[in-house]
Amino acid sequence: MPQIAPTAWYTGRVWSRNGLSHPEFDRLGGKLMHLATEPPMRASKIVGGPTLEALLLARHLVIDALLEEAIEAGKVTQVLEVASGLSPRGWRFTEAHPDLVYVEADLPDMAAEKREALGRIGRPPTHRVIDFDALSDDMPLEEFDTSGGLAIITEGLLSYLPREAVLTLWARFAGLIGTFPTGVYLSDLHVDEDVFAPVARAFEAALSVFVQTRVSVHFDTAAEAERALLDAGFGSAKVFPAAEHPAAPQEPGAGRVRVVRARP
Repeated sequence: MPQIAPTAWYTGRVWSRNGLSHPEFDRLGGKLMHLATEPPMRASKIVGGPTLEALLLARHLVIDALLEEAIEAGKVTQVLEVASGLSPRGWRFTEAHPDLVYVEADLPDMAAEKREALGRIGRPPTHRVIDFDALSDDMPLEEFDTSGGLAIITEGLLSYLPREAVLTLWARFAGLIGTFPTGVYLSDLHVDEDVFAPVARAFEAALSVFVQTRVSVHFDTAAEAERALLDAGFGSAKVFPAAEHPAAPQEPGAGRVRVVRARP
């Protein structure tokens, strides 16, 4: 599985800038990367174009809102956030919901960095970080109580995986969530129908250079992605523009990313 630490630093900076994070998750590397991208992003915003920051905020805030909704409805008592990077979601949600079990999972180097940061903040045993490769055949079922509801979150991961790996991952997640009485899978996703193809391909190429690995769009339409989720074993699936949700910022970038909500 590719190492995507540069995007963890960058997104960590975005969350911090927008009052969503803890200072422990805001790295110097992310600040420098954000400064480097600020001029073209500002120029795009001036002419009414999309920005990467608006896209990132849209996916993050909408996933937050859907998770909060599931917790409040009593459908979720535990969360597995895969490839969590420097996401502040676990810290914020366990602060708001002290009884929530929140397990963050990432590759060993990133997991160690996150574990050290959380240790400096001080966290309860219900909020922990595990070493986990999303492409592993084994799912961390032992981390959870199968009598409660489980949410699985992947934010910013799928575009770094080949299509077949995404389909395999979805099948494993559907199987894992199906072990619990209730649950939901939440993610972001890009589809070609949201942008003109040349723009989409240019974005892929630029982002590939930025993160030092190939990124890709796997589905032409949201309907195709929904069918793939159902084929993977989910009972229902919705792939919708983040901009449609009231939690998303009302900026053009919010329309360039989809949010996935799939249930067993």
